[in-house]
Amino acid sequence: MSSGATIEDMIEAFKQQGFEFVGKADDGWFRLHGRLTPPQADKGCPCEVELDPTFFDLPRIRLLEISPELPAAVPHLGAGGELCYLGKGTVVLDIYDPIGQSLACLQRAAVLLGQIVKGEMIENLAEEFFAYWNGLLCFVDMQGEDLGRQNCIVAQINGSPLWFITDNVDRTAEKLKSLGYQATDQTMLTYRVKTSAQPRPLTSHWPPETVGDILTWQSTLDSRCRRKIHERIKEGEKKKANGVLIVIESPLITYGFAALYDRQRPVQKNKLADRRDLTYGLKAMPVSVVRIDDRYLAQRNIPKSKTLAGKNLAVVGCGTIGGYLSDMLVKAGAGTCDGKLTLVDFDLLLPQNIGRHRLGFPDLLSNKAEAMAKELKRLAPGAEIRALPVDVRQAQLGELDLIIDATGEESLGHWLCDHYPPPMPMLSVWIEGPGTAIRALLRTNASGACFRCLWHSNRRGELRSTLDPLPAILAGHGCEGLYVPFSASVSVHAASLGAEMTLDWVNGVYSPALRTRLIDRAQQPATPDCDPLRDPECPVCSS
Repeated sequence: MSSGATIEDMIEAFKQQGFEFVGKADDGWFRLHGRLTPPQADKGCPCEVELDPTFFDLPRIRLLEISPELPAAVPHLGAGGELCYLGKGTVVLDIYDPIGQSLACLQRAAVLLGQIVKGEMIENLAEEFFAYWNGLLCFVDMQGEDLGRQNCIVAQINGSPLWFITDNVDRTAEKLKSLGYQATDQTMLTYRVKTSAQPRPLTSHWPPETVGDILTWQSTLDSRCRRKIHERIKEGEKKKANGVLIVIESPLITYGFAALYDRQRPVQKNKLADRRDLTYGLKAMPVSVVRIDDRYLAQRNIPKSKTLAGKNLAVVGCGTIGGYLSDMLVKAGAGTCDGKLTLVDFDLLLPQNIGRHRLGFPDLLSNKAEAMAKELKRLAPGAEIRALPVDVRQAQLGELDLIIDATGEESLGHWLCDHYPPPMPMLSVWIEGPGTAIRALLRTNASGACFRCLWHSNRRGELRSTLDPLPAILAGHGCEGLYVPFSASVSVHAASLGAEMTLDWVNGVYSPALRTRLIDRAQQPATPDCDPLRDPECPVCSS
């Protein structure tokens, strides 16, 4: 290693901090013992540090003694004393400064311990809780907020059950079908409860093994939620169910557990047994809940922004731009939560299209709109996607929130502007020259320029994309016909600009309405992003 550091140097550096080498762990990591002392504290807590001999992973830090003064459940501290001082993936250990960074990790752990001891609120990460709550996977596909009894579909995967909780059985069944999973005849009584408390593992007995352990743990977090859980488990007992699945919605994450009823237990006849609540002794299995609802999948990467969920959108043209663009729109929530995405294109996918299209050889000679809708339904089974394999001039699009022209055909763009005037918002996306530049124009009101307005401005030398005239390059010959050559990456750039402006639109950001991105670096930009007004010569806007 060019840093020159060795594990002996690392051990010596920790020795200067009061730590002594005590041996190797089973996985070869070097184990040291010392005291973890919070800032301004008089004394530290006995702890163990394990160091990665390859200097690749962060040190593992574990308290050897847990103070009885700590609450029963605290953040970032596991039952075995494991201290979660940094979220996994948030920091990468610098292999060229392993000693300095490892000592910084020790300091960070000491600061965190001080916060825990003082009872300060520490923002909990969803990933942290799952480090202590390992169990069978349970997928939640719920768009609404209804609590209480829920639908549950059970699938068997390699002999193990997978649970799918849903508020729309048909939608979730499509998702199972896309995964190749088959639902079984089994049913699981399922309840959804809500809590105001963030889950934190107990510092004593963990993980919980029985319903009694679960209830004891929940009583330290939210006594009201504890009562609801107990009521649901007793309700399942009365219904003679084989088991009950409890899903708990917390402010940060969703988690749960399954309780299996012992139907082989002999019935007690004495009055004392009748008064005992035997549900406390039921086996409890932690369940790792994973959200697969369309709202979450779209919102996860843009948590502070609106998605396209619930909107009615139409993409006209499913060619080299529209194919990639419609894919990006679905990933942003289009067609979900009672919204709809309509794809319009009467053309077929031909061999010459494949080199720069979102679709590929298996869809050869298929209608582009129908093939794209089929592909998007495969990728997002919960989305409502409609294909119209017709000329848009004969299409019935219905009520729309936004229409997107991705055809790149100038005359058709002019027709769309005239046929769908304000207040209908319209986004036009196109490629100029042989992939020289990509542009997009958003029209949201009658005062803003439409696509036809831009045509008049360009004729006067205004609002051009490049200072020099656009290159006129054509390729192809014979029966193939002439075409403008550019790579698929240009199409992806154009689709990305279209997706960016669509998300801006749904979030109320309409400016700049005209945006240009140069692809050919040999060119100089002529027009900065701006908000052009309607052109007085435009027959669409002046009518």
